[in-house]
Amino acid sequence: MEVNFENITTIGFDADDTLWVNETYFRDTEEKFAELLESYETKNKIDQELFKMEMKNLELYGYGIKGFVLSMIESALDLSNNKISQSTITEILKLGKKMIDHPVELLEGVEETLSQLQNRFRLIVMTKGDLLDQERKLERSGLSKYFHHVEVLSDKKEHNYKALLDHLNINVNEFLMIGNSLKSDVLPILNIGAKAIHIPFHTTWAHEMVSNDEIDQNGHLKLNEIKEILKYLN
Repeated sequence: MEVNFENITTIGFDADDTLWVNETYFRDTEEKFAELLESYETKNKIDQELFKMEMKNLELYGYGIKGFVLSMIESALDLSNNKISQSTITEILKLGKKMIDHPVELLEGVEETLSQLQNRFRLIVMTKGDLLDQERKLERSGLSKYFHHVEVLSDKKEHNYKALLDHLNINVNEFLMIGNSLKSDVLPILNIGAKAIHIPFHTTWAHEMVSNDEIDQNGHLKLNEIKEILKYLN
């Protein structure tokens, strides 16, 4: 659909799976976690129970690798009836540390796009997750120089966005959000009256899935890759 971006002065970017690869590493770690527990349950059951545990713990730990590791440990204890070995717990901790230490892999076209936008728009990172981990990834990415502000949100609901835009004195009518998640980066933005561009990643966490009814909401543009936004923001 046609979306008018003429009034845009500020662009918000999601980070994980919009600027750099993230979800792939979670899926890879889930595979290794299931292998560690294969003597206790089937892979399908392990995957299901881990996801349930993540959802149960989300309000306590928030988003990010640290909460994910704690949920893996708790799931391992539950699935094994507290018989899991100390060595297996150590292996789970190693999986988490490996995720944290993983090199940042920029998605194609990201730096080229940011370099062309930085002098014409106010660019902001608006992401959720663990503060230390997200700050570390941004530093390793080499992208910090392109952004006027970086905000790690506890969640991405309408009130989170509204409060941040108000705090930064950004007019909602002049704001555009770009991200890979319809649930977190697009629908709440449209609901507060701003504009959004959806750039799907090849894999999506189940928690970020939305129904077809929610997808059929007007007002956002869907693109295949980030550099395509340049032709709409001339």
